Amino acid sequence: MAETATEIGTGTAARAEGLHREYGRGGAAVRALRGVSVTLEPGTFTAVMGPSGSGKTTLLHCLAGMDRPTRGSVWWGGTEVSRLPERHLAKLRRSRVGFVFQAFNLMPAMTVAQNVELPGRLAGQRPERGRVLEALAQVGLAGRERHRPGRLSGGQQQRVAIARALVSRPQVLFADEPTGALDRATGHEILALLRSGVDREGQTCAMVTHDPVAAGYADRVLLLADGLVVDELDRPTAAQVGEALSRLGA
Repeated sequence: MAETATEIGTGTAARAEGLHREYGRGGAAVRALRGVSVTLEPGTFTAVMGPSGSGKTTLLHCLAGMDRPTRGSVWWGGTEVSRLPERHLAKLRRSRVGFVFQAFNLMPAMTVAQNVELPGRLAGQRPERGRVLEALAQVGLAGRERHRPGRLSGGQQQRVAIARALVSRPQVLFADEPTGALDRATGHEILALLRSGVDREGQTCAMVTHDPVAAGYADRVLLLADGLVVDELDRPTAAQVGEALSRLGA
């Protein structure tokens, strides 16, 4: 553990306290987050929604340690990470969280297994072959480790991206519009996979989405507007999410 980390007793997987994020300075500054506090409990699935420009992706990136808040703090378990030096944060991020992007971000010249191993290799770590195969089996791609991404469907490529995020066995999996580049049927398969990871593996998942149907897979939906959490829905239906979004003008 980095010596600069602050430890406290907590049962949460990740949380933000009083999070502010501003871009630019003076009158041209954009206030993407304005004092947001959220908690991700272990073994839960949270969807983050809101109109364009509401701050949902900024919140996800700050929680995942990919962006730093202007003010406020971010915690992973009992470790405050928002003020760690970048080198320590990067090391901790590789072991504690996983991130799935809308674009699959796979290397076409590499095999599926090599793509899953890539983050570890870039970090100077020797990947464990058994863990790579386990992650691929977990996302339903056992036996595809030697294939190139070009031989896979879009949904299968997103599964590779999820396996890449899971190979380090992270405490929290973050996903930014993971079904945005997929057709509806394939998107449902990916959402069911994320839901299964929560229900069967005890994974904690936080997902940004614009789709009320996707949000219906979550235990909780956080609604953002103008950089603030303005509503929270527990186990909502897609219709309830759509109604809440319409009230926000999304």
